[in-house]
Amino acid sequence: MPNIKSAIKRVGIIEKKTLENNMIKSAYKTAVKNFELAVAEGDVKKAETLLSQATKKIDQACTKGVIVKNTASRKKSNLAKKLNAMSK
Repeated sequence: MPNIKSAIKRVGIIEKKTLENNMIKSAYKTAVKNFELAVAEGDVKKAETLLSQATKKIDQACTKGVIVKNTASRKKSNLAKKLNAMSK
């Protein structure tokens, strides 16, 4: 446990930021999971709407710095591939 006043403050800030990051990460993982469930069911219309929601959540996570830009791009690409494969 830190003894210096500024270090004590930093511990509190780090805990708050960690919670925010976990919330953002959880939201985008849930959006991706919902999309993949729609793909598994074979519902094209639902999958298209969920793809846009998942893409939005991935972009938000990237903007906040929770995931790296290339990781976000790769995840969005893989989701789009799944939708295209399902549509054919």
